[in-house]
Amino acid sequence: MAKAPVLTPQADDFPRWYQDVVSKAELAEGGPVRGTMVIRPYGYGLWERMQAEMDARIKAAGARNAYFPLLIPQSFMTKEAEHVEGFAPELAVVTHGGGKQLEEAAVVRPTSEMVINASFARWVQSYRDLPLLINQWANVVRWEMRPRVFLRTTEFLWQEGHTAHATYEDARDYASRIHREVYADFMVNVLAMDVVLGAKSPSERFAGAINTRTLEAMMGDGKALQMGTSHELGQNFARAFDTRYLSKDGNRELVWQTSWGTSTRMVGGLIMSHGDDNGLRIPPRLAPVQAVVLAIKDDPEVLAKVHEIGAALTAAGVRVEVDDRTDTPFGRRAVDWELKGVPARVEVGPRDVAAGNAVLVRRIPGGKESVSIESLPRLLPGLLEEDQALLLRQSRERREARTSDVATLEEAVEAARAGGWARVPWSLVGADGEARLAQDAVSVRCLVGEDGSVPETEDQPGLLAVVGRAY
Repeated sequence: MAKAPVLTPQADDFPRWYQDVVSKAELAEGGPVRGTMVIRPYGYGLWERMQAEMDARIKAAGARNAYFPLLIPQSFMTKEAEHVEGFAPELAVVTHGGGKQLEEAAVVRPTSEMVINASFARWVQSYRDLPLLINQWANVVRWEMRPRVFLRTTEFLWQEGHTAHATYEDARDYASRIHREVYADFMVNVLAMDVVLGAKSPSERFAGAINTRTLEAMMGDGKALQMGTSHELGQNFARAFDTRYLSKDGNRELVWQTSWGTSTRMVGGLIMSHGDDNGLRIPPRLAPVQAVVLAIKDDPEVLAKVHEIGAALTAAGVRVEVDDRTDTPFGRRAVDWELKGVPARVEVGPRDVAAGNAVLVRRIPGGKESVSIESLPRLLPGLLEEDQALLLRQSRERREARTSDVATLEEAVEAARAGGWARVPWSLVGADGEARLAQDAVSVRCLVGEDGSVPETEDQPGLLAVVGRAY
């Protein structure tokens, strides 16, 4: 295995290791305004692949993409009391434009429930207009006091879905569908991350929601990362904007609504879930480059062969990059691709060409072997699927090994301090218990049924609270 540039070992300082990988793998860097970030091409390539996979699933669930304004009248933010209270500390407000003070200040969107509901109130007139299923890909701004690239930044990229329905049941079922068929399917089957599906406790719900479903993943250091959420908004925002429809019975009824979102935080989760002391390990189904074919020397036959191999692998459905930069030392290039986590490297030199072989290096399980060049298009797709499954298995095994079933809050805190999660009866926690856990920087990540189901309310008997420290 190529020796990667010196990274802080995970066991010595996990946050520093994370920053090293973000920087040295050329994923992102801090922007000129504190808390912002510049996403570099390789990092943005990961986001583009996430967008493509998510967008296909969102559209399969019936939603269509639209775009809404970045600037929101400040008066909109006061229409739903719980919502404005929840977001007030994070708002960025524009008071001047064109050299003049604005008649009404504008908020830079922290989320779009308010501005989208202003449109929904006009668009929804009859039951025939429902369900209304809208998604947008956009940026949002939430003023962040403790920024960390990808995980918590003042500006970040995301998708946010917003829907309106005729009944509570239809809204509830759609929020659940997004939770499972869009988010969980993508995170498990593409990101290879073993997420826990649950519901947020009342204190952790989205501001203005009546129920929030979440997906929580365990990172390499045992902390939790909230990967996405799907909210039932009830009729709170519909009431604020008087969003009503004419029912089949001729009555003017308030709609029921949902909103749901995931963001570039998933890139941070990908790094911390799968990375090792040599850098990134990118799941093959996500990887923009699944295999890189490297020319070892500046030799005409070698250069011709790497392009031939690249074409054959592309024809076999593999996303390939040919690295023929022989003016850069081979060792340096191999180290760079190792750090960037490309799942497979195919290394070709003069002796390989003469023998009809290549050296295949697999990033995820490690190791290298000599294989026939002719076999690569047949062999590699199956190996990539094996590596995808390995990452998911490792994610699941880590979570299972580092999650304890406990009977007291003190035991839950100890489990979190030891770098893991705990499951404790929700009946032992409640609001007072959450306050006690917070004293040790521990929180209830989600509530789950004893059978792993996602509860509809926090009052269901037998619920377990999944507890841990979080990003």
